[in-house]
Amino acid sequence: MKVLGINSSARKGRNTAILINKVFEELNKEGIETEMIQFAGSIIEPCKACWACGGQNNCVHKNDMFREVYDKMLEADGILLGSPVYSANISANMQAFLERAAVVGDMNRDGKTMKHKVGAAVAAARRGGAMQAVDAMNHFFLNHEMFVAGSTYWNMAYGQMPGDVEKDQEGLDNMANLGKNMAYLLKALEERQG
Repeated sequence: MKVLGINSSARKGRNTAILINKVFEELNKEGIETEMIQFAGSIIEPCKACWACGGQNNCVHKNDMFREVYDKMLEADGILLGSPVYSANISANMQAFLERAAVVGDMNRDGKTMKHKVGAAVAAARRGGAMQAVDAMNHFFLNHEMFVAGSTYWNMAYGQMPGDVEKDQEGLDNMANLGKNMAYLLKALEERQG
């Protein structure tokens, strides 16, 4: 089994990546392979509403890394989305990516989709807006018939400067628990399908 982590932060390897890696630690302990893709230094173009993706199961535009990431999402058993909080919501790159992924998925319901994969979302916040960010990412999962893993509290941690989330022990504990719950759900689904 494999979980793909998508980090939409403009800062590579910083707070959002720390949270994703904390979830990954628990998944790895359960023998689940993980991979993180980071959008830092990249721009994900918004959906152009051209509908050219119909029947192709992928966006036809090739000016960014969307196609590569979307293909990996289709192959993964689980998807972990991570975003910092910008203006009380997800990053612009995450918004653009999810909009395009949603259109491709909606235009190709007869092909390979996200249905019955496991999803989880995490957010790094300075102060507020983390719930809206997690909620926006969870909506993508729910609208694509995925199973959403949760934890003992909301999947967020607080930190303003790079590395600050490591001071939020409750947030880190929650990420570890999220990893355990995600692993449990992935294994339960694999057993049921097996």
